Amino acid sequence: MEQREFSGASFYQFLGEGKLMASRCKKCGTLYLPPKPLCTRCYSNEMEWAQMKGKGKLAAFTTIAVAPTLMMEEGYGRDNPYCTGVVELEEGPKISARILGVDAKKPEEIEVGTPLTVEFVERGEGEQKKTFLAFRA
Repeated sequence: MEQREFSGASFYQFLGEGKLMASRCKKCGTLYLPPKPLCTRCYSNEMEWAQMKGKGKLAAFTTIAVAPTLMMEEGYGRDNPYCTGVVELEEGPKISARILGVDAKKPEEIEVGTPLTVEFVERGEGEQKKTFLAFRA
């Protein structure tokens, strides 16, 4: 695999390629998602890229009815909330992302521990196209 800087920019570049990538410390094996250039466990700067399977479970969540501008443009708001949460991946790291395939209008029916699979959500076209991380129940 080509070498890329261990940064947020590289993380989003991988998302655009349909890959969920973490950084892994070559000395102690700790995984970081989003990636970090330095291991905060053993302080090594010997990192490598590791592709995640994209499977995990819902560790925590919230539904959002007062949406930021970007989400309002997608039709979310008081009458149409959306769900975001923390996903614990099979490999161990946790990451926050949009949660798809659940009814945000009925948060009492959303369960912690629900199995999830990664999904890459594309918005915009051409040079304005961006890929966002999401997980589907």
